[in-house]
Amino acid sequence: MTATVPTSTSAAGTTDERLDEVFAPIFARIAEGAVAREDDRRLAHDEVSWLRDAKFGALRVPVELGGYGASVRQVFRLLIDLATAESNLPQALRVHWSFVEDQLTALPDPEAERWLRKVAEGTLVGNAITEPGVGAIDRYQTRLTADGDAWRLDGTKYYSTGSLYSDHILVAADQDGERVSVLVDADAQGVTQHDDWDGFGQRLTASGTTEFSGVQVSDDRILGPGYGSAGRTYATSYLQLVQLSVLAGIAQRATDDVSEWVRERKRTFTHSTADLPRHDPLVQQVIGRLTAAAYSARTIVLDIADQLDRLAETGWQDEELLDKVEFDVARAQATVIPLVLDATTQLFEVGGASITSERLRLDRHWRNARVISVHNPLIFKLQAIGDHVLNGTDLPYAWSAGQK
Repeated sequence: MTATVPTSTSAAGTTDERLDEVFAPIFARIAEGAVAREDDRRLAHDEVSWLRDAKFGALRVPVELGGYGASVRQVFRLLIDLATAESNLPQALRVHWSFVEDQLTALPDPEAERWLRKVAEGTLVGNAITEPGVGAIDRYQTRLTADGDAWRLDGTKYYSTGSLYSDHILVAADQDGERVSVLVDADAQGVTQHDDWDGFGQRLTASGTTEFSGVQVSDDRILGPGYGSAGRTYATSYLQLVQLSVLAGIAQRATDDVSEWVRERKRTFTHSTADLPRHDPLVQQVIGRLTAAAYSARTIVLDIADQLDRLAETGWQDEELLDKVEFDVARAQATVIPLVLDATTQLFEVGGASITSERLRLDRHWRNARVISVHNPLIFKLQAIGDHVLNGTDLPYAWSAGQK
């Protein structure tokens, strides 16, 4: 599918209406194949190519560099809409957005401008940060070692979300005892990717194993401190908000799917108060709960996106606002996660055993929501929130995987 993209060089960015004109038809087409992809476990390579052709990854790139010049709020509004169509794809592109923000922050650096122009041409960036076994942030087994005039990258990563869809991979590695972030070509010699993610939800995020064996790395591909380095950063709240936008989209798609099913259904229970399910007050109540969850999740995500826009205007440097957004997105987790999990469980109350048909795949909404909800587990966030409120303890941050 080919989309018309803006050619304006105005620094004012692009309107919501123009963005919808470009992306709404693509999202609709992506949504059409969601159940079939789930059944076949078919990675969404075609769907990502449609997004790439329409410069979806360049939403935040300034128009003068070939992008849309969108605000953070506009990005998250579209991420919710994309998640409504296919919840796997916003998560798959999650680290791409922070990579772009890091390049924007580095402007007018020529190298950052070069990467932003490449993003405007369709380049997408995935990640390989987490490691299996003991390879936590402070114990990376992936090593960057000197190799003549260049460097050699060796190691194994898991949860390489989105990398099978991407042109480059951000890799967290150990370089002489320091955590660094390395940008590797996805098709470089020595890179082997596996689609072996076995979670029961979000199956198409390409979150499997990536192996690096003697991958050659030049100095310009070592971007700076790696994920987990100490200090305040926008990236923790930004990346967590991507996950919450996925939940908001799941809630909306669940509402749409179940509402359509109820409208077409003729059969009801003998003790129902109405002849048709859509006229039954109890069924209407469930639908009301679903749409309220979708609305609330969306509203919360966009409210925090507005705060991120204000933070971006400071170059992500306002520490007071950084702490506020970090606090708010952590609290938002505590609201959005149970809200969407409850809604995607309650939806089955509208139709008896018929609604559990695998042909409908309505179970995917709960499965996807459950899997996305355990990223940055809520029990730890709740403890950090409580400690902050009671004792003024600093909230935990995680450094961006590509910030200099």
